[in-house]
This record gives sequence, C-alpha cells and structure tokens, in this order.
Amino acid sequence: MDHTGRNSNHLINEKSPYLLQHAYNPVNWFPWSDEAFQKARVEDKPVFLSIGYSTCHWCHVMEHESFEDEQVAQVMNSDFIAIKVDREERPDIDAVYMSVCQTLTGSGGWPLTILMTPDQKPFYAGTYIPKHSRYSMPGLIELLENAARQWQTDRKKLLEAGEEILTFLAGQTEQAGKTAMSPGKIFSAKSSFLQMFDREYGGFGSSPKFPTPHNLMFLLRCYMQERDPYTLAAVEKTLQQMYRGGIFDHIGGGFSRYSTDRRWLVPHFEKMLYDNALLAMAYAETYQVTGKDFYKRAAQKILQYVLREMASPEGGFYSAQDADSEGVEGKYYVFTPDEIINLLGGTDGSYFNHYFGITAQGNFEDRNIPNLLENPHFDIPDDKIEALLPKVYEYRLDRTNLPKDDKILTSWNALMIAALAKASRILDEKEYLRAAEKAMSFLENNLEDGEGGFRVRWRDGEAAGTGNLDDYAFVIWALIELYDATFRPGYLRLALRLNRKMLDEFEDRTGGGFFLTPKTGTALIFRPKETYDGAVPSGNSVAGYCLERLARLTGGADLEEATSRQMQFLADSAAAYPLGGSFTLMAQMLGLFPGTEIVACIENQKDLDGLKQLLNQSFAPNRNILVISNEWADEIHSVAEFTKTYMPKEGQSTYYVCRGKSCSRPITDLSDLKKMLQEDTAVQHQS
Repeated sequence: MDHTGRNSNHLINEKSPYLLQHAYNPVNWFPWSDEAFQKARVEDKPVFLSIGYSTCHWCHVMEHESFEDEQVAQVMNSDFIAIKVDREERPDIDAVYMSVCQTLTGSGGWPLTILMTPDQKPFYAGTYIPKHSRYSMPGLIELLENAARQWQTDRKKLLEAGEEILTFLAGQTEQAGKTAMSPGKIFSAKSSFLQMFDREYGGFGSSPKFPTPHNLMFLLRCYMQERDPYTLAAVEKTLQQMYRGGIFDHIGGGFSRYSTDRRWLVPHFEKMLYDNALLAMAYAETYQVTGKDFYKRAAQKILQYVLREMASPEGGFYSAQDADSEGVEGKYYVFTPDEIINLLGGTDGSYFNHYFGITAQGNFEDRNIPNLLENPHFDIPDDKIEALLPKVYEYRLDRTNLPKDDKILTSWNALMIAALAKASRILDEKEYLRAAEKAMSFLENNLEDGEGGFRVRWRDGEAAGTGNLDDYAFVIWALIELYDATFRPGYLRLALRLNRKMLDEFEDRTGGGFFLTPKTGTALIFRPKETYDGAVPSGNSVAGYCLERLARLTGGADLEEATSRQMQFLADSAAAYPLGGSFTLMAQMLGLFPGTEIVACIENQKDLDGLKQLLNQSFAPNRNILVISNEWADEIHSVAEFTKTYMPKEGQSTYYVCRGKSCSRPITDLSDLKKMLQEDTAVQHQS
C-alpha cells in the first residue's frame, strides 16, 4: 500500500502484521500499553478497543470503510483513546473481551469492537460496524458520538454497566465440580453430534460450516468403542465432502477457514495454520481406521501445502494466508474457463475445466472456485490432472499476490508439530518427522523465555508475549506426539517439565481447571478460563488430554491426582454443553475406557523398526508405549521410575503388556504381541 504523504501512528514500531496494516491510518492508534491507558485517564476519555487479525476479511472491510476515513478518525481522535490488538498475539486480551461481547450480544467474531473506561471496564461490545447506520445495524460515527455524549452527561450509567458485566463474568470461572462423567454420557454426546449431521453434504448443521476436525476425531474414537457403522459413515462423508468442495484448495492444497454455504463450495478464503494441522490429523487417523488411500492422499496434500507455503527457512510455520488479494476477497483462487484454456490449450484446458467444474456461468461472482462436487471420481487419482496442476499453480502464483501473516505463534506451531509427528507415523513419511523436529527445535531456540516457559510469538528476529495456557498445553501435546513417533525420552522429559510449570502457573486449585493467563502475566479485568472447543480445542481440554497421557506413560502419582482434578473440572463443562466439548470428551475417553500399556525392552534396531510398523498399522488412541533400549535406558528410567524393573529376557527384545488392570506374561515374539493386540486395534483395512 502506498503511504506517501501519510503520517504514521503509534503502531509503526510493532512487529504484528495486523498492527502494521493500521500504522498509517489517520486514527491515532496505540498498541495495548500502560501509555495508552494512562493517556485515557489523564485526558478523561473512554477507550475504543479494536481486536482483529491480519487475514480477517471483515477487519479489512472495517478498516477501509472507517479507520482510513478522515471523518471517523476525527471523532475517534477527539473523544477516545484508540487501541489496536492482534488477537493472535494477545489471546488473553481477546478472550476477556470476546467473553464480554458474547455476554452482551449472544455472539462474537472479528473485528471485535469494545468501548470501555480507562480502567479497562467495558460498557459496549460489538463486531463489525459500518461507518453509517444501515438496516438495523448502528453506524460507527453515530455510536461514537452517542457514547462520547453519554460519557459526559450520564457516565454513572456506563460505569454501572461495566461493573455488572465484570461481576457476571467473574462468576463464570467457577465450577460446581459435581458432574460424574461416564461412558453413557460419552455416547449420549456422540448422538447429539449425529443428530446435527448433514446426511447430504456432511458436516454438522447448516451454513456457515466450520471443519472443526476434533469433532470428527471424537466420533472416530466413539466408533472404535462401538463399531457403529453410521458413526464412521458420518466422519467419512464429512471428510469427503469437505475435500470435494471449494473449501479445499485443489490447485495448491490446504483448507480455508470455513464454508459460507452448506455444500462446502464457497469458502471464507483465508487459510489458517491451525485448521490445516487439525485436518491433517483427522484425515490421517481416518486413513488409519479405514485403510482407504483417499484419506492418506488428502492428508499428504494438506501437509505438502504447509511445508511448501507456510514453513519459514528457520523451521517454524507462519500463521495464515489472507482471504483478500489486491483488496478483493478470493481473487487469488478463482478462474474463468477461457483463462484455463489459454494456459493449458484447448484439449487439456477443457479437460481441466470439466474435471473441476469450471464453467462459463461461474460459481462465485462470475468466476469459478475449482471443486469436485459434481465429479463422481473425486477419490480416484487422475494422472493427467496431477500433471497439469503444477502449471496452473505456478500461473496462479504469478497472476495475483496473496498476502501472508508471517508471524510464528507458539501454540499454532505446536499443533502443526503434533500433526506432522502423527502423520509421520501413520503415513510412514520421514519428511514429516524431520519437519516436526526442526520446528520443535525452532520453538526451543527462539521462543523459550529463559525461565523454562514460552513466549507467544516470534517475528522478524524478536520473540514477544508471555505464554498462555494454550502455548504450554499445545507444546506438551506436540512433545507427546514426537515421543510416540521417535520414542526418544528427551521429548517426554521436556513435556514433564513444561507440565509442572503449567500446573504451577495456570491451575486454579480452588475453582478447578486452568486459567488462560499465568499468575505472573499481565493483569486484566479478570482471568478467563476457557473450556469451549471451537475452531481450536481449548487449552483446558488439551491440558486434560496431556495430563492423562503423561500419567499413563510415567505412572506418576502426582500426575494421577492432577489428572483427576482436571477431568472433574472438564466433566462439568462437557455436561453443560457437550457439542462444544469434543476434545474434552476425547480426553475423558482415555480414562473411561480400557487402555493398553506396553513397556518394550528393545535389544536391536530391527526389533524397534518392527514394533513401530506393528503399532502404526492400527488406530488405538488408548494405547501407551514406553521403549527402553541400551541407549535410552537411564533417561527413560528417570522419567518413568516404574520401568526400572523391566528387563529383556534371555537377551531378546521383550514386551510387557497390560490391558485394563490386567498384565500378561512377558512376550519375546513380535508376532505374539500382534495377536495379543488384535482386540485393541482398528477394524481391518479395506481397499
């Protein structure tokens, strides 16, 4: 953007791409800072808080309509102190004020608009606001003028409203702690999901439709317990239809954030790292359950996209790609049939257009989003199309610029590390494991805070932000997945260290669960405690999952106690709204259903490779494996003391297996182990 002749505001020295997008607005923006709130107190002005992120389409719309407008800027600069926040850099601030918005309006979203006192107490909340009133939507100028007038003439009413909001929200962090989770409640929640299942197009509910991959991962686990074919069919139908639709980028790979329609055709075009991490997991796990190559190829296309377009040279992963190109939503992704024919020639172009439903009529604003919704052979590889795709991909890269948010977030990177590690096991792709380990090294080297914890983000050589619950819980999850993929005890040791810090900094031993913010973090108007598994699982649900896994892997009594506390807290939240707690339910299933623990005393690499091959053939989410080898014995004994008594028998690799509460005799033949695990494995693969 040309900033010639414009003066910058206080955002000019920030690192966030989102804040830098607003650095030349005529609005006198401040970042969230003591300076901004002190200025509000000294000048006796309310605060206008705007929260968004760089790839948010409606954030761009509101900027162009209002924040670049001199008339709006004059009102804001005269009567308010304006603060901009990148929700991805400051999820703590976003969580607090999104709770306010949802409390006051019943919904939320971005851009998030808050009016509040200099003491950070909100008295108005909304999302996108047009410059002037239209239909039933208030206009920004009218809102600002009315609020400024009321601040001068009836401030007491605004202050009382702020106090009422805070009192209500503070009470929401407490839990009764009386709910008992059971297998019956798990399956009741599953039924609730299936009641909302769209049999024709997959997914749940109508439009807009979000992928929410952890819903599908939960249903897969229910299927493994019940073997109900309808549950698996719902997962498969959803994954197939999402892939067929325009929400999947058939040219370059990867998924957009959500579909605006029921058929998954027209996406909101931004691509988020977290969506693609979780979707890669869902497709890979479904491949492991069914053995159908379609799901393997879909997972590979997601991860190939991430490694090609979202990986930084240093090893971390960028946050997102924009929905808009040159100010037009979706411009980067759409085509006309003539455009393809001119590129590929008449024969190949016509074939390509027919394959991806690219027509003269168009399916999106007179142009076409490539899709496979009308292609009955969507699940069969087409060599001709695969040969043509690189040329279309390169043409698209040169045709239109696609902005990217290149900050590296600890929590989202951890999700991608977990996905790559899991996929490396299931799909037998060593490249994925190398990328996962490189990314974890990047986090350790660049985002650790020097005190055993993590920062929130890294960009342009600088790490910033005090780590929140999601940063810790997601990194611990990634480390567990790396351990499962490598059996290197260093990953388990680091997971345990971070877990101790997470318990110390975030756990609420009085009200239950974990706060989003650490006890040493920035003081806000209250400490939020999130349990809703939305587009991303909540930090609380992932913390519960990791506690259960670590307790099973290490046998630590302190971990068992912490797990029990967290599972009780999660049971309350899941009972209140099971449809918003799929990852919580996954965590609960680890303890509710019989699991399998294996300690493998390995004598040679051949046996280790054979064990990995055996384990990776089947989907068994309630199975935990510890490997003891000559190289790792002392280290694994230090993190799981109970393993000190486990030894190889007669110089052979030996496998100790416990299922439920019953342990078998030691096994020295891998084929005998395979037979023993038959009841613990996924259904037989089908072609």
